[in-house]
Amino acid sequence: MKLFTKPIYSKLVANGQKQEAVRGTPDEIDFYPVVKLFTPDAAATWLLSEIDPENPDIAFGLCDLGVQCPELGSVYIPELEALRGKLGLPVERDLSFTADKTLSEYATEARVKGCIAA
Repeated sequence: MKLFTKPIYSKLVANGQKQEAVRGTPDEIDFYPVVKLFTPDAAATWLLSEIDPENPDIAFGLCDLGVQCPELGSVYIPELEALRGKLGLPVERDLSFTADKTLSEYATEARVKGCIAA
C-alpha cells in the first residue's frame, strides 16, 4: 500500500506551502492531520499534517514511536517507507481515519495519555 494517495500528498504539500508563508509569526496554522500512519505489528503511529515545500521527503506531524513519549516533529518519508515492525510488516495508512481535532489538540491529548489515541 502506498502511504499517500495523490489527493493526500497534494493536501500535505498545500498545507506545507501555507505554513511556510507564516512560519515564525503569530499566524502559524494549527492544521487538522491529513493522514494517520501506523505499524500494524508495533506501537508506532504518525499523524501528519504537512510536507516541507523545500524538501518533499520531510513531513511534519505528531509522532509516537510507542515509548510513551509522543511529540510534534518532522519525519523522513523514505525512512517510514522502509520501516518494518517486529513481524516485518510495513507502515500502513489508516484507511478509516478522519481527523476531528487539530494537530495540537491531538498532541495535548497524547501527552496526557502517553500515546496517540486517534
